[in-house]
Amino acid sequence: MEPIFAILVGALFTVAIYLFLSKHVIRVLMGAAILGNAVNLLIFTAGRVTREVPPIIPGDADALTSAAANPLPQALILTAIVISFSFFAFLLVLGYRAFQELETDNSDDMRVAEPEGDKAPPVGY
Repeated sequence: MEPIFAILVGALFTVAIYLFLSKHVIRVLMGAAILGNAVNLLIFTAGRVTREVPPIIPGDADALTSAAANPLPQALILTAIVISFSFFAFLLVLGYRAFQELETDNSDDMRVAEPEGDKAPPVGY
């Protein structure tokens, strides 16, 4: 099962990087969301997916008696899902607001902060 997840993680990273290279803001935002999911799946896969034994130590033992899934990556992923969702929601609002102000989602047309007729800033002091 882990090799399948490794291939899926590679595919998700590839799609995310491809979307990041786009000139349209909404594609860049979708790339950020896919990248977050790829990282979460990578961490989840690193925590041994195939173990079906819960990581619970019996009362009469000092350590686990058999191999078990690692609970730390699962806890990290739960936190990362909440953070990536809130970050994606913020980016969506930011992109929508930029679209309202500039009436375009093309990043080349959003260069209003760089006027063409302005002189260059000073090179040194």
